[in-house]
Amino acid sequence: MHPWDQGRRITLRPREEHEALQRARQRQSTDEWQQRYAHRAGIEGTIAQGVKGFGLRRSRYRGNAKTHLQHLLIAAAMNLTRLDAWLTGTPLAPTRTSHFATLRPAA
Repeated sequence: MHPWDQGRRITLRPREEHEALQRARQRQSTDEWQQRYAHRAGIEGTIAQGVKGFGLRRSRYRGNAKTHLQHLLIAAAMNLTRLDAWLTGTPLAPTRTSHFATLRPAA
């Protein structure tokens, strides 16, 4: 059974939790928060590239020294891959478009 087959759910949180969530959402709309999050967004992309393209999720080795060496080699490989893409003019991957957004008529 898929999640969308289960219907909708409503979550009622305790007042304190709801108010804390609302305050956090308000902070996220500030320019300061957006600037700070922009750094994290770049880091998240780097981690995703390492996990998807270079097997960063699991270590092939036991022990911190060999695992650290693997991380350094993966970082070097990612840098070389990015340098190659920059030198050859390979475009960045397009941002994912949702199925709903693809239904919009072309402008």
